[in-house]
Amino acid sequence: MTYFRFNMAASMACQAAVRGLRAASTKQLLGSRNQLARVSPRRWLNLQEYQSKKLMQDSGVTVQRFFVADTASEALEAAKRLKAKEIVLKAQILAGGRGKGVFDSGLKGGVHLTKDPAVVGELAGKMLGFSLTTKQTPKEGVKVKTVMVAEALDISRETYFAILMDRSCNGPVMVGSPQGGVDIEEVAAATPELIFKEVIDIFEGVRDDQALRMAANLGFKGPLERQAANQIKRLYDLFLKVDATQVEVNPLGETPEGQVVCFDAKINFDDNAEFRQKAVFAMDDTAESDPLETEAARHDLKYIGLDGNIACFVNGAGLAMATCDIIDLHGGKPANFLDLGGGVKENQVYAAFKLLTADPKVEAILVNIFGGIVNCAIIANGITKACRELELKVPLVVRLEGTNVQEAKRILSESGLPITSATDLDDAAKKAVAAIAKN
Repeated sequence: MTYFRFNMAASMACQAAVRGLRAASTKQLLGSRNQLARVSPRRWLNLQEYQSKKLMQDSGVTVQRFFVADTASEALEAAKRLKAKEIVLKAQILAGGRGKGVFDSGLKGGVHLTKDPAVVGELAGKMLGFSLTTKQTPKEGVKVKTVMVAEALDISRETYFAILMDRSCNGPVMVGSPQGGVDIEEVAAATPELIFKEVIDIFEGVRDDQALRMAANLGFKGPLERQAANQIKRLYDLFLKVDATQVEVNPLGETPEGQVVCFDAKINFDDNAEFRQKAVFAMDDTAESDPLETEAARHDLKYIGLDGNIACFVNGAGLAMATCDIIDLHGGKPANFLDLGGGVKENQVYAAFKLLTADPKVEAILVNIFGGIVNCAIIANGITKACRELELKVPLVVRLEGTNVQEAKRILSESGLPITSATDLDDAAKKAVAAIAKN
């Protein structure tokens, strides 16, 4: 995983924690005594808020009491069962800015507080089945299918805490600040002395002295210091248990009653650990994802839709970006970013073409392959199969270079298909742009 750096006090670990950014690694090889298995990074796992809370709850982390409801009557019943002084009702979508969002039912806000369980049922009726639009959703919004009914707790003080993987430390680190509930980047920039870091020995885990020191740095005092330290250790247990790359709690709060509670959390997972985290990955919510991206991930392809009309079919993220740039240089606009990766098979090439042709904006396809690990002949066979079976209607420009390229060129030239060959990337981009202008 790759992270970014901003200043010494916040450190590379803090930057990764506060931005939550991680770039997909290149193909990784996992070795065993008898075999090597190539594992491809996959689309990031998306969990709803209630799912993350459930994972924390199962690891002994203190969270608000909550129930999940799919209907207004279930929400009303959940509110009654909570027997709380105050209840918070939250629409469950992956986009941020729910509190300031607007439903197409006319209801304003995807987060509501009330002391009356009956009001929970009424509000849920205006949320469930309706689309919520926020600053992070598409214009048409996202349909709400689930709501979380939780106990509302007063927060007397908010802190920030995260555990994440840090390359510079060759393992996990804890990052914390006594100023939580706000944009932690702003805290790091304005008051870097309030950012604290503890490197965790992967063999020892979080030691008692480390947990207590972090709790003290977060400003917990008296009995709350020990309580916060216990929460920190349980969060690290969760971090290991689910193969997380980041567990970020903002805020880790203190209540007037003397409780330390994880009020909101973000968990990032190591997608390459899917094989041993079946239960976690089964919770993946793809409802709000681009259907093409979801379908691409099913075939171990990396796809990002763009606004142009020239589909880019490449191997390697760097080559993909270069291809998009040179298309733009010649006056065209890329329709997507599709990366085949290294260990590609013929059926993945076919699946890639199926994805590209499913986009109505696509008026031409540019294939740009540099065969290092990739065998160009496999690409060529996949291309010819896709062209025939999908009855390709748009111009196709192909530039191949590298392993077995002469055999690949022979396959394409003898296919009898209307495929335009290119000598280099510049030539390929020119021909793809020209093909659209000609049509």
